Amino acid sequence: MSNKRDYYEVLGVERQASTDEIKAVYRKLALKYHPDRNPGDKSAEEKFKEATEAYEVLKDDQKRRTYDQFGHAGLSGAGGFGGAGYGFDISDALRAFMRDFGGFGFGFEDIFGGSGRGEQSNRGEDLKARLELSLEEIAFGAEKKLKVKRLVACKECNGSGAAPGHGRKTCPECQGAGQMRTISRTLFGTIQQVRTCPTCRGTGEVISRPCPACRGEGRVSDSETIKVNVPPGVSAGNYMSLQGQGNAGRNSGRSGDLIVIFEETEHDFFVRQGDHIICELPISFTLAALGGEIAVPTLDGDVNLKIPAGTQSGKVFRLKGKGVPHLHSHGHGDELVRVAVWIPMELSAQDKSLLHKLDDSPSFQPPARDKKFLGKLRESLGI
Repeated sequence: MSNKRDYYEVLGVERQASTDEIKAVYRKLALKYHPDRNPGDKSAEEKFKEATEAYEVLKDDQKRRTYDQFGHAGLSGAGGFGGAGYGFDISDALRAFMRDFGGFGFGFEDIFGGSGRGEQSNRGEDLKARLELSLEEIAFGAEKKLKVKRLVACKECNGSGAAPGHGRKTCPECQGAGQMRTISRTLFGTIQQVRTCPTCRGTGEVISRPCPACRGEGRVSDSETIKVNVPPGVSAGNYMSLQGQGNAGRNSGRSGDLIVIFEETEHDFFVRQGDHIICELPISFTLAALGGEIAVPTLDGDVNLKIPAGTQSGKVFRLKGKGVPHLHSHGHGDELVRVAVWIPMELSAQDKSLLHKLDDSPSFQPPARDKKFLGKLRESLGI
């Protein structure tokens, strides 16, 4: 069971809150607990990180729907569902804050800590890929392979972007700071703004001679096959974040992530409804009238289903635990089998003669449509 606090509780908003409300509340909390305003305060840092993690989920419509339906279990677990909470550290939180709200003069030169200068601008881009899964793969989990076209570290320069035998020098634009500062005076006081140096992209250094293979980027285009371990019980729209499997970062920067979005292919026999599966099973008139057993397909093989005598068309039988596993928890959904009495469309002369004889029997005449009849019919259909 997750020990994380409810994201709505973290931000102090109602579950019906709009995206604008969520953004406004998060900004207020982020400014209050920002590490640059609370140096050395681990408690404030944790609150800043917690608020940012909640914001990252609730501001995104798809993540929010998944969270509302499955809670933290839908966003975490094997491979890091939803990205939030899986490897979500203070650098991720600071990066998310800067992405949406920019610099506010808090002293951002220390945001990534010493040698991490320029990590944000040099980090590789995240990639998205869609992965189709059959119902059987969803039920039992699967190891799938994805061929992904992405940017990888240049082998000629080992990702540095510098030609062999050449290195880097201090950026002449920012003098090695990696950032450009502007100070303006307003009626509300002095405002300091910080932006990444466009010349060195925040690294504080420039390449003296670019690598000819990658033109100084430190990365080149390539295609790679990546294994994806799909856990049982996922749904269409769930996704998995594979850290470091996105584009390589510029000039030895950190790689981005690969976001794998799951899609579910249509099944020939079953229809999925949550973790339950539903199927329609045709049965003969004789079996419905006399009762007996019939083999019913399930996701892990046929099972025998007992049909009571007098079963009406439309009756639904429940096979416990034969559905899809619950995501990140124990147990399975059920399989619902709706029987449909099959009426033959072509009859021989002998078949017709037999049916005419049966039709003369009172047992083959439907009862009057009174309350008693309707009650028995509802009971037989399980409604």
